[in-house]
Amino acid sequence: MREASVQLFESYLEKYNGAVERALAETIQSIALLGLSRGGFFSDAAFYGGTALRLLYHLDRFSEDLDFSLMLPDAAFRFDTFLTPLRNEMEAFGFAVDIQEHRKKQASPIASAFIKANTRIHLLKANFPGAVTNRIHRNAVCKVKLEVDIDPPPYADFEVAYIDEPVPFSLRAYSGPALFAGKMDAVLSRGWLNRVKGRDWFDFAFLVRKNIPLLLPHLEARLRQKEVYTENAPLDEARCIKLIGQRIESVDFEAAKADVLPFVPHVRDLDVWSGDYFRHVLNNMRFTK
Repeated sequence: MREASVQLFESYLEKYNGAVERALAETIQSIALLGLSRGGFFSDAAFYGGTALRLLYHLDRFSEDLDFSLMLPDAAFRFDTFLTPLRNEMEAFGFAVDIQEHRKKQASPIASAFIKANTRIHLLKANFPGAVTNRIHRNAVCKVKLEVDIDPPPYADFEVAYIDEPVPFSLRAYSGPALFAGKMDAVLSRGWLNRVKGRDWFDFAFLVRKNIPLLLPHLEARLRQKEVYTENAPLDEARCIKLIGQRIESVDFEAAKADVLPFVPHVRDLDVWSGDYFRHVLNNMRFTK
């Protein structure tokens, strides 16, 4: 592995107290973003989601996937165009990876691909001692999923952002308020029938503490696209606060904590979680149009 990627891996390893799989995943994420940037991917797409919050706003939790959105709908979008430069970048930094686009069996607004790397082989490439590598199964695979929304709702804001590791590069990303709208879309539209996603609530509280306003027109477009919000009236601040307040009343925050615990370094930070706490968070929300 190239020295820059080894140093990046070691910094993530320290951050996660020796969790090699997590450190390797975040190293792969950073190099993959560099490859996509150099391959021209961000001419038509923007970075968003939990990993964007981690890399651009210093969100202190692990995020498994790389999430993107086209700036304009394109049902014909394919990852194939960008996989070769992505693979070339990974190989230039000393990674032997398998990268494949996921072939959809049914119509979906999401295009996806997977990067897979043998965990043990890459620890050996990074010159890790046998005491570490021998504990990793020889067939253990580190997997990073890439997803692109090919039917994005309107009214998002974008900005050019910069990432310094493994080398400095630029990409197009959702603005902070647009990222917040995407996160509240997740809070309001998923987890009703399945296990609640504590990660969404962790990010909600983080964004409010960061004093980032929510881009209301983009959230409305997202919720209307999923038919979560169907009122004839526009989604104004009062209606949005009411929706979130109703959602807070429905959540089992002990279950939410259990979901997010594996992804945060400081579990005591979740001790305060309760309906009352998130009502406090909601009271501090700001909005923008």
